[in-house]
Amino acid sequence: MQGVIPLTDVRRREPKPDWLKVRAPGSDNYVRLKGLMRNLQLNTVCEEAHCPNIGECWHHGTATFMILGDVCTRACGYCAVAHGKPPIYDLEEPARVASAVRDLGLRYVVITSVDRDDLPDGGAYIFAETIRRIRAANASAKVEVLIPDFQGKAEPLHAVLDAGPDVLNHNTETVPRLYRLARSGGRYTRTLELLDRSRRYAPHIPTKSGLMVGLGEEWEEVVQTLRDLRGVGVEILTIGQYLRPSEQHLPLVRYYHPSEFAELRRLALDMGFGHVESAPLVRSSYHAHEQADAFERAAASKS
Repeated sequence: MQGVIPLTDVRRREPKPDWLKVRAPGSDNYVRLKGLMRNLQLNTVCEEAHCPNIGECWHHGTATFMILGDVCTRACGYCAVAHGKPPIYDLEEPARVASAVRDLGLRYVVITSVDRDDLPDGGAYIFAETIRRIRAANASAKVEVLIPDFQGKAEPLHAVLDAGPDVLNHNTETVPRLYRLARSGGRYTRTLELLDRSRRYAPHIPTKSGLMVGLGEEWEEVVQTLRDLRGVGVEILTIGQYLRPSEQHLPLVRYYHPSEFAELRRLALDMGFGHVESAPLVRSSYHAHEQADAFERAAASKS
């Protein structure tokens, strides 16, 4: 691998590199959007997952809505979202999300959720209903869904796809060797199966997935994971740096240099991905509408 920087010794507590430093949020639009979320009793993954891009995204009036509550039934080692026993879900939540989309005049909406393994359908009905309500409130808005794995069940996935999202996203997160460490409730083969099943069931809906690096994976493991994702037809790919939310989460093994992200992007494009975002601060829903637009332009140029 070219351009590798030394491993980050966590015990030395090295400061973040300059390329990972962001401005603290606080613009007028950020405050306005935060107030709207509170008034409508809505959750965002931007807040719950401590996303470093929240200031930029909220300043520009975009956010990723997190439905089905703010308590996850799984306890992934990298994730800042609270875990435990969730309360019963709110049947009125889809209507409130649609109201926020209408009030904000959003062109592109990302909907994600906590894992709800306590529900027979994993929350698929609420996903589908949220898509339908958004369409009714703002027919021109595009909707991307970032879904859980639904424990490998086909019916919940089909229910979400039947509601007609514009992009189906399910994050791979890490390489297969680290799944037991990082995603104790997930399975690498299940992730690939979901993405492949989505492509086969609804080939007109592009699939998307994301990886984070810095957990101790080897370069070739990352490259092989990219091959696996392309092998099941994933079209849109995101790669970003893992940042440890707290001392209770998985340690950061090392920071990747921006040149390494650029090399991963080049390799992925050579594999045939339609669009790739690869940079330290990239997250799956960061600039999501630009990602989708770029993919559509690239696809149109090939046709």
